[in-house]
Amino acid sequence: MEIHRHSRWHFLLLITISSAISLIGVSSETEVGGFDYGEALSKSLLYFEAQRSGRLPYNQRVTWRDHSGLTDGLEQGVDLVGGYHDAGDHVKFGLPMAFTVTMLSWSVIEYGDSLASTGELSHALEAIKWGTDYFIKAHTSPNVLWAEVGDGDTDHYCWQRPEDMTTSRRAFKIDENNPGSDLAGETAAAMAAASIVFRTTNPHYSHLLLHHAQQLFEFGDKYRGKYDESLRVVKSYYASVSGYMDELLWGATWLYRATDNDHYMSYVVDMAHQLGGLSWAMSEFSWDVKFAGVQLLASMLIKEDKHKQHSKVLQQYKSKADHYLCSILNKNINGTNVQRTPAGLLYVRQWNNMQYVSTASFLLTVYSDHLRKANSDLECHEGTVTPDEMLVFAKSQIDYILGSNPMKTSYLVGYGPKYPTRVHHRGASIASYKDYKGFIGCTQGYDYWYGRSEPNPSVLVGALVGGPDDRDEFFDRRDNYVQTEACTYNTAPLVGVFARLIEIEEQKLEEEDVRLVATYRK
Repeated sequence: MEIHRHSRWHFLLLITISSAISLIGVSSETEVGGFDYGEALSKSLLYFEAQRSGRLPYNQRVTWRDHSGLTDGLEQGVDLVGGYHDAGDHVKFGLPMAFTVTMLSWSVIEYGDSLASTGELSHALEAIKWGTDYFIKAHTSPNVLWAEVGDGDTDHYCWQRPEDMTTSRRAFKIDENNPGSDLAGETAAAMAAASIVFRTTNPHYSHLLLHHAQQLFEFGDKYRGKYDESLRVVKSYYASVSGYMDELLWGATWLYRATDNDHYMSYVVDMAHQLGGLSWAMSEFSWDVKFAGVQLLASMLIKEDKHKQHSKVLQQYKSKADHYLCSILNKNINGTNVQRTPAGLLYVRQWNNMQYVSTASFLLTVYSDHLRKANSDLECHEGTVTPDEMLVFAKSQIDYILGSNPMKTSYLVGYGPKYPTRVHHRGASIASYKDYKGFIGCTQGYDYWYGRSEPNPSVLVGALVGGPDDRDEFFDRRDNYVQTEACTYNTAPLVGVFARLIEIEEQKLEEEDVRLVATYRK
């Protein structure tokens, strides 16, 4: 009976997809269904455990990892043990880590009930708290935030497991004399969003996070500057190309959601022009560029009566949010649509393109739910798009990630019968510390492990790699870091989208049950 129910659901879903796909220009390559979003969700949350730095807990599920970075911050006299490695190296970069936590928190805020129904909510909360515990440590005084641990240059000269690290673990900070409004704003957003997540289950912790978020926002706003101008060490890795204005608006937006304090709402409205919230029409949303997220969140406030006085500015935010969404859906004019591969994958740029696919899918999913509740559609230059059509396109991108693509490979590591096995990741590509406790040196890793043609000894389950090129081609080589390196901020938005797709499947099954019962009674 269970098989029959699922097969009928997929049949009905494919009919819906086939009709909607023709309206939004998705290639037939993406029409294959049958993916297990529950499994994908579970595996995506495992990935964050593989990226942990610090002393691992007793309930650590990724058992090929062990403790690492236990003296982080010691040279500077501060405890910076914990947090996440951003990708396949061992530097702890504050800006992408904070964005990762913001997106995980937003996923829980929107789809917490679905996460709970799958039994994955606790794992999502653990992933968020692993990051926010570190941010609390890193924010040592109101106007001091430790921005980075480790040096990208020396780290990249070595190919070592995190448990063996011999590279510099020097820590770098922003303060009144070395400002970083972008980093302070994003970290404030992360802690404010997380405070919403923990408000019910851990109110004391929620209050603590909010306190830090408010201090960080005030610090970032008062002492303005780009963090990569203060800390040149990040310039080659996570330069803040968009500047700090988007993060200040982003931080204020999340603080408004967390506090309902009109001070933050007024900031988002009054500073909209000055900080570029209404002048930038975006085609990407990422760890660096937050404008589309700000615009979308602001536009979702228009229907609320208490914001009528701000309706003019909020409508301008909405116009920019609509531009972003329409560009994703190929419904803009004047060449402002996001490029797609022949098989229909969004393609923003060569290096780690999947990050833009996952964030776009998330924003489409969230906004389609908002429009559905408001009984509205998305109005684009090239036509109207319904909430269902938006969600169908988001689903097509997720299905491409999971294997519905010309390479017939899943770009979510560990999911499906075929996925990347030579991920550009130091820890996964070398024998597990649990299996081989002998020291592996800096150059030894390069000499023996980096260039091997064999698959990685450990599977980096749940990692979303950079993905294929603009021709849908992918080369599974460890040295092909443009395509085979994964990052925490790639996977984080997927958590929310997977949860929503699971919710839809459950709703469809319930509806089918009702119809079957009604038919039986007749």
